[in-house]
Amino acid sequence: MSETTHRIPVANDESVAAVHHETTGTDWIVFCHGFLSDKSGSYEQRCRYALEHGYNAVRFDFRGCGESDGTFLEQTLSSKLADLRAVVDYFDIPSYVCFGSSFGGKVAFHAAIDDDRIDALVTREPVTANETFDDYRSSVERDGVLEFETGDRIDGRFFDDLERHRFGAVVADLSIPVAIFHGRADDSVGIEHSIDATRRLETDVLLEAFAGEGHRFTRAGERRLRRRMIDWLDTLA
Repeated sequence: MSETTHRIPVANDESVAAVHHETTGTDWIVFCHGFLSDKSGSYEQRCRYALEHGYNAVRFDFRGCGESDGTFLEQTLSSKLADLRAVVDYFDIPSYVCFGSSFGGKVAFHAAIDDDRIDALVTREPVTANETFDDYRSSVERDGVLEFETGDRIDGRFFDDLERHRFGAVVADLSIPVAIFHGRADDSVGIEHSIDATRRLETDVLLEAFAGEGHRFTRAGERRLRRRMIDWLDTLA
């Protein structure tokens, strides 16, 4: 078992940084980080836990994030979907579980309706309703650009692209099992969105509410998330 870092070409002479936690098994989990996040921290722990349970695990930075090329201003949901596909193609993964957290959950949902290599989805507090970003949209409509405390910025291009990816398309086409883990105290992506998504989706869905957990899970919450992820995946085997 080993960890190797890769530069994966995507588009416009840009590349994304990915880490492969490698084992000899044939099961894979690919992790998609959230909006103002990257592949470090909790993703490293999740990958190592998945590796301990027999999975090849891959974590990577979307363009404009972490160690990948590009600027945050130019990233969109479409570019993130392209980055994910490039990573999966690079490792020649025949089938995999896609894990997405927050906005990475939205990436995972929309990837799953276009990529039949995805066998199951695991999401943590996923963005399913575009209205989650309404405050950001209002700022962009007013000022032309929104700059976050991190220095990252978005403009109208992000929202033009977002509108082309409504959750209704996922509801219509998704047929694989889904697990949703959501903190009851999340004040960024309300748990009511995951409840509504569970109601609308017509495939098998596990929704588990974590009492006392906000948008960022505590260490105890993270440990429980990792255990529940593997426990649920074991039921699909």
